[in-house]
Formats: sequence, C-alpha cells, structure tokens
Amino acid sequence: MDLQCLRCWNVLSLLLLLPGRFWCMSVHILNEQPVHVIPGTKLVLTARIEKNLWEQISMIKWTQEPETGHDRTKVTLATCPAKSPKCSGERPDVQVSLKQQETTLEMNRYSTEDSGEYSVTVTDRSGANTTGRCIVREYEAVHHVSVSINVSHSLLVCHEAWGTDPSFSWLHERAAITQQVGKVSKDGDMLIVTMTPICGHFTCVVGNKLGYSSATYTAAPCESGGRGMTAAVVCLVLLLLVCGGVLAFLLWRRRRKNNMGERLYEHTDDTI
Repeated sequence: MDLQCLRCWNVLSLLLLLPGRFWCMSVHILNEQPVHVIPGTKLVLTARIEKNLWEQISMIKWTQEPETGHDRTKVTLATCPAKSPKCSGERPDVQVSLKQQETTLEMNRYSTEDSGEYSVTVTDRSGANTTGRCIVREYEAVHHVSVSINVSHSLLVCHEAWGTDPSFSWLHERAAITQQVGKVSKDGDMLIVTMTPICGHFTCVVGNKLGYSSATYTAAPCESGGRGMTAAVVCLVLLLLVCGGVLAFLLWRRRRKNNMGERLYEHTDDTI
C-alpha cells in the first residue's frame, strides 16, 4: 500500500514539473465555416485561445492566403505582441483586438480579392506555435434557376447554380401552394404535386440577401377556368333565349288581342 502511494506521488510530481508535455495550447476561429461576406461590408473573425495557467502568450499573428491556385502567397495582416496594447498591420483597413482569451480581426471593406484561407497563429513564450484556420468566400447572388419534372413521381425540382444560402419558394398560377396543389419539401427545392392532372404554371422563386431569381415550368392549361367560362356563356345564352321567348310571347299576345278587337268591330258593323 505504501509503495503504491509513493508511485502516485512520483507521477504527480512529474506532472507538476513538466506541464508543457501534457497540456497543449489551442486556438480555433469561432465563426461558422465557410464564412461568406458581401463585398463592401465588414469582415469579422473571432478566435478563442485555450491555454493552461502555466502557458503565456508572446505573439499573435493574423495572415491570409488564396484558397486555391499555384501562387498561394501568404500575407501578414497584423502582428500583435501580447505585452503591447497595439497591433501592427500592413493594411489600414484591418484592425485586431485582444480581449482575455479571444482575438478579433476586423476588415472594414471586404473585396473579392480578400477571399481565401485566414489563419491566426499564437506563439507561447517557449516559441511553440498553434494555428487556427478559416475559409472566407464572397457572398454571391443567385444564378441560373431552372425547374425540372419527374413525371413518374409527380415531382418538380428547382435547381440553382452557385448562389450563397439560397432559399426556395413555390407558386402555382402566381399564388402560394395549397394542399390541393402539392407539398413543398423541407429544403424547399422540391414540390410534390398532388393535383391531378398536373396543369398550369409552377414557378420556383430562389432568393438570398442579394436578390431573387425565378423559373417557371408550364404544364397543360387547367380546364377549370375554361369550364367556368363555358358555363357562363351557356347561362347567358339560355337567359337570352328565355328573355327572347317571353318578349315574343308578349308581342304575340298583344297582336292577338288587337286582331280580336278588330274582328269584333267588323262584326258589329255588319249587324247594323
């Protein structure tokens, strides 16, 4: 029993004397990736630094490089000594701030050329580095919307080329989809048509923060509108026929009454 306690104390002493071997500083960017930014707006990236009590930060550096391509030149955006309240940067539109165990990079006017891989590297007092990375891309408008149909499954599918965060909605004859027409999928890009037969105009509207675009699938014309018009015409014709018949009857009756009066007058003259 005493031997086991002695071994435990020896292990604990080693842990206390050599903390760097068992504790590693880490840094990760908190933004959901990839980050999409509208050109002309502000880019904000925040990274959290996880470290133990023994570790001390000596330097923080933010860099950027192209995401793809052969020339992936890394550009230093800002360098921040831990003991200095100011960060030195190569661009006037980039600011970096430090707050407890977080560091935040702000780029005032983001442009398409600023897309790429962003890195934040934290250096401790022993010279060891740890890096967190994040992909930043341009927020793009909706492009090339189209609608296809799977006739066997009564399914309409809306396609969009490469817009950022597209949202889908459907219209039938310029009105919102009802249960009588169909059911929209959870993602919104598919419409299960329940009406039979499939007829009319089905429009898929795709939008994001930069605007909207739409495409329409045109099926056979719906007969409901034609039947209604035909019924209206038939009713009008019948009404005209009835009115004409009544008018003709009244005229016939008036004429007959006049004829009977003339005959009665002629008969009286003959008698006299």
